[in-house]
Amino acid sequence: MHKLLALNRGEIAIRILRAANELGLRTVAIYSKEDRLSLHRFKADEAYQIGEDKGPVEAYMDIPGVIALAKDKGVDAIHPGYGFLAENPGLPAACDEAGITFVGPSTQILKMLGDKTAARRIAEKVRVPIVPGTEKAVSGKDEVREIAKSIGFPLMIKAAFGGGGRGMRVVNKPGELAARLEEAQREAGAAFGNDAVFLERYVRRAKHIEVQILGDRHGNIVHLHERDCTVQRRHQKVIEVAPAVGLDRAVAGLLANAAVRIAEEVGYYSAGTVEFLVDMDSGEWFFIEVNPRVQVEHTVTEEVTGVDIVRSQIQIAQGKNLHGPEINLPHDEPVPINGYALQCRVTTEDPANGFVPDYGRLLTYRSPAGFGIRLDGASAYGGAVITPYYDSLLVKVTSIGMASPTPIT
Repeated sequence: MHKLLALNRGEIAIRILRAANELGLRTVAIYSKEDRLSLHRFKADEAYQIGEDKGPVEAYMDIPGVIALAKDKGVDAIHPGYGFLAENPGLPAACDEAGITFVGPSTQILKMLGDKTAARRIAEKVRVPIVPGTEKAVSGKDEVREIAKSIGFPLMIKAAFGGGGRGMRVVNKPGELAARLEEAQREAGAAFGNDAVFLERYVRRAKHIEVQILGDRHGNIVHLHERDCTVQRRHQKVIEVAPAVGLDRAVAGLLANAAVRIAEEVGYYSAGTVEFLVDMDSGEWFFIEVNPRVQVEHTVTEEVTGVDIVRSQIQIAQGKNLHGPEINLPHDEPVPINGYALQCRVTTEDPANGFVPDYGRLLTYRSPAGFGIRLDGASAYGGAVITPYYDSLLVKVTSIGMASPTPIT
């Protein structure tokens, strides 16, 4: 591996480029015409515009165009980051055909876990409890109506092929079902190119806990403990804490063990996250999905474990062993945790208009700073032009400390 392309934009593209640079790789950025002034294009050794005849999102979703560019420029590895094509099994398949290394799991693994209903069946197979819901994706209104009766209300409609809060709707009563279904399918189709959804019981008072895993091509899988992502808006995470505060450590251990069992069942490699709900009233916990990619909130796990997750992804793609001298994770005991970390997403949203994404020129910006502060950003500077075409994230602020934070209630 000599030259790596970051198939993304914004802060995650910069994060990938930095990790690749630290490993001595030459880096390539891509950008749409709407992103021609974006900071990530200037952080790479080489940068090229893509999708001249495509829309701002479609430009980053053009697999044939990206592969053609990669071959023309001598790229031998592609890292997808999160969002866009990160969970699309067509990308690693195209990389394999072109002789390019995909920094992520295989086409087969993405097909197994990218389909959230298939992932639920895998969890059941290894005796991990799942939230009651449908066994396969559904689409017809009559079919959905009958299934909803058996699950009961409230329930959750969720995109079967995707994540990040897109294609999700809570349905509190039967009269809301048709409208919420149409909304979820429309959003899922636009975000993931597939409008299939499934239904599951909605747990009103729950902690949203996710376990970070790493697997290599040699059959080794480790967990990097859990993080709490309960604070959300529109089903998208805004505050993340690692390790989880107020979670019984015995339950945390059970979740970590369950995550590793699911990963082992599919022969998982690269970075991934196994997500759970913990019912705050009953104490029950349930598997909900696997995200077979790096996540926005990976920074808090990195800070409390000292493990560079993005760098590890690249090293795993190079064939390195998790327990070898390069990645150097412990073999017979959990990765140690030191302190606590909290991540907050700073976004351009209008609080007077329901927090919808806002855009325009950022006239003045002052970064937070100080001991224990980490910033992951791309558009957080005076003079930056924020367009209406992409996510509203400006910068991720991660704070680190050794004392336990006050539990979130």
